[in-house]
Amino acid sequence: MERWSSHIGFILAAIGAAVGLGNIWRFSAVLGQNGGGAYLIPYFIAVFFFVLPLMILEIAMGRRFRGTAVSAFAAVRPEFRPIGWLICAVSFVILGYYLVITGWTIAYLIFSATGETITFAGFTGTFQPVIFALIAALVTSIVVSAGVRAGIERISVILIPSCIGILVILAAYSTTLTGFTEGMHYLFTPDFSVLTKTDIWLAAFGQALFSLSVGEGILLTYGAYMAPEQDIRKSALVITVADFSVALLAGIVIFPIVFSNGLSPAVGSELAFSTLPLAFAALPAGRLLAVAFFAVLFFAAITSAVSMMEVCVAAVTEAAGWSRRRTTFVLSVLLVPAVLLPSLSYSALHLSFAGNPLLDFLDETVGTLGLHIVAILLAVTFTWFVPEKVFLSETKSASYLNRFIFGLCRYLIPAILIMLVVAELVAGTELTSLTFVHTGQHIGSLIQIDAVVIFAFMVIAACTIIGWIRK
Repeated sequence: MERWSSHIGFILAAIGAAVGLGNIWRFSAVLGQNGGGAYLIPYFIAVFFFVLPLMILEIAMGRRFRGTAVSAFAAVRPEFRPIGWLICAVSFVILGYYLVITGWTIAYLIFSATGETITFAGFTGTFQPVIFALIAALVTSIVVSAGVRAGIERISVILIPSCIGILVILAAYSTTLTGFTEGMHYLFTPDFSVLTKTDIWLAAFGQALFSLSVGEGILLTYGAYMAPEQDIRKSALVITVADFSVALLAGIVIFPIVFSNGLSPAVGSELAFSTLPLAFAALPAGRLLAVAFFAVLFFAAITSAVSMMEVCVAAVTEAAGWSRRRTTFVLSVLLVPAVLLPSLSYSALHLSFAGNPLLDFLDETVGTLGLHIVAILLAVTFTWFVPEKVFLSETKSASYLNRFIFGLCRYLIPAILIMLVVAELVAGTELTSLTFVHTGQHIGSLIQIDAVVIFAFMVIAACTIIGWIRK
């Protein structure tokens, strides 16, 4: 099994997995929909007291079992192997529509560089989104096929510092705008009255889980490539602080631009591809700013896409005994329809299901509900079926802090995840801010349940059949 070439290589690769569209686009959109600065309080709590402990657990178990998302679960109990494949399947479906949005960033980067003015409605009214989504899939496949060091680590070492550097420059530019003071007031001044609303807390916990790529098997896989002497707690803290800082930097960049042009910060997912292009067009040096901003979006998106594909490639390579290149090729072929179908929902075809674009449907079922369910399975498996001493030995200490972290992952975090699922299903709450992209109507609890149950059944049935064939 390949290993990261250095500690910094792992840190940057993990930051690359965490820092994605969720930080730059989704964070600002969700913050805008949830009262600005007030949202930062529950989000901070969610990141550092909910997601960080789960991140430490996932990395620790990855390094402990030195396998993939599948073999790690199988090492706990052989009958848990389908859970690993379920996590791979969830990551693969999310990757499919995530690459569609990654394709949008490539398109708008090119539009900005060439000076072409095109509205988001005009763009999605053509078949260009399909082409750019397939380009994004090709780039992702090439990087993953190159390997852990030559592909994933190398691109992370280049793109993540570049991403942060560009954001810092854009943030410095934002201080010169007329809307800077208003934007900072909106971003950092909380309205404490809204903290009594359940929705803002649920939105914060959902966003934190998605943003840091926890519970998806990514850090389980990356942890397996980690050196035995590396401090897991410190590494996880660095990754979390970097992820949180990038989200704040994005807010410092975006909201002054929005307020300088008299635009609404609460437009949600339209912010990056509809609102900001209008703002850039009205600003001095707007074309250069647009190129820099969409370059950041692309860098962040592609490193996250690579991490999701690596989960699947690592698992299939180990299970099938194929080479990395062969596995990547086979999965890339399977990825084409997984990308093609959601991309057609934001194209001239307007492919839809249950009254929503197919991309939105996948996001609200597998990408939101499914992600929460597999995160519950991960937390429960590695705390209830793995002795605490295993976690303590991997984190190099039996301190009260490590015991506290394990206790959070065993009791509190699964309880909060279950609350998220209940809020979305049983309570019938239309928490559209939990979804990655939402432009349609809430699809309804019954359809959500049916979709996720059918999806899980198909994955488990496929695992069972493969197991029979191999016997």
